Amino acid sequence: MNLKKSLSFLTSAFLLVTAINVNAQSDTDAKKDTSRLELVNQDAIYNRPFIKMDKLRTAVGGYMEANTNYFAEDGVSEGFSMELRRFNIFLYSTIHERIKFLSELEFEHGTEEIALETALLDIEINSAFIFRAGILLPQIGLVNANHDSPKWDFVDRPLSSTTLIPSTLSEVGFGFHGKLYPSAVVVSYDAYVTNGLQASIVNNSEGRTFVPGGKNEEMFGEDNNGVPMFNAKVSVANRKVGEYGISYYGGAYNTFRVEGEVVDATRNVHIVAFDWTFKIKKIGIKGEYVMVKVDVPEELLDLYGTTQHGGFIEINQQVFDKKIMDFEHAKLLLNVRGEIIDYNVGDFSTPSNTLSTVDIDKGDNIASIMAGVSLRLTSDAVLKFNYRFQKTTDLFRNPAANLGGFQFGIATYF
Repeated sequence: MNLKKSLSFLTSAFLLVTAINVNAQSDTDAKKDTSRLELVNQDAIYNRPFIKMDKLRTAVGGYMEANTNYFAEDGVSEGFSMELRRFNIFLYSTIHERIKFLSELEFEHGTEEIALETALLDIEINSAFIFRAGILLPQIGLVNANHDSPKWDFVDRPLSSTTLIPSTLSEVGFGFHGKLYPSAVVVSYDAYVTNGLQASIVNNSEGRTFVPGGKNEEMFGEDNNGVPMFNAKVSVANRKVGEYGISYYGGAYNTFRVEGEVVDATRNVHIVAFDWTFKIKKIGIKGEYVMVKVDVPEELLDLYGTTQHGGFIEINQQVFDKKIMDFEHAKLLLNVRGEIIDYNVGDFSTPSNTLSTVDIDKGDNIASIMAGVSLRLTSDAVLKFNYRFQKTTDLFRNPAANLGGFQFGIATYF
């Protein structure tokens, strides 16, 4: 099955399962469910455990994750390795009942990378209109603003969330967010302007159009072109049928003007993502589908794609919820995740021996399947065991590289 057919099958399967899930809810059930669903994806940055000290208005929290890796590609392995992938610290303060401050300091791979991931201020006019400013997490897809490892059952984040959407993406910006409560659903929205990604989306060390390459420390100090990027997301949530969202992020990424003089054509990046989270009895289903469009200089069009897309579907089946030793509600889950990514959608047009041309489908895609088990000793601590099989095809469709390997990880809030 080729990549396009696989993606079509993946999307069709999702739509079928969604239709079954929605149709299973009667109109009577929907009318009875008038409770307001507060903990939507938008609330993830606040839906964390914090420790508050007496007489202080500031609370402290954080999480850590560590894992082991053993992978082999086409029979060649670098062996067994261990890493402390992340150690993050949260600070939260209620300055006023309508003013909240939140920050997150991240240490990756020990102290190899230290970053201020979040430092934002929320000023609430009402629940439908909250002003936000500072270093914020744009609402793109399912993971960027809801990425804490203790909430996920696989060690690695999805490929669509890290190579199409540049998660974790932190940006300086401002805007508004809020919730509306029509009938038995919650409608949440976010709308922000930010400094935006920069020129290394193309002509980078990856040798392909690579949106995460546009992240740069200069983003936190100034905009490289004086034109902000825009991010918006709308989600609809209901306790019976889950949450579904659509998000957009985009704008000019290159430096096209220097000291008022136009030096290049304006080039834009556009990301559109659909995401979903719902449950059928004890089965949790989540995923996202992402489309990327990038304006690429004409001389780079063969190597750097203008269109990318892909996504994932993850299914988590709860096996039991019972007391183990002193853990009152330990949960064991079986997990599977399928992923498909195409980094360069389109064809090479090459002359044939006739007057016509021959269109050759470009490669540069990944198909991956992961399976594993996770043991949630508490809601804040999880042990993960994963196996990944991944097939990677290069741009010119040479024989695919096959990667397989195991990971064991731990993650906990503290």
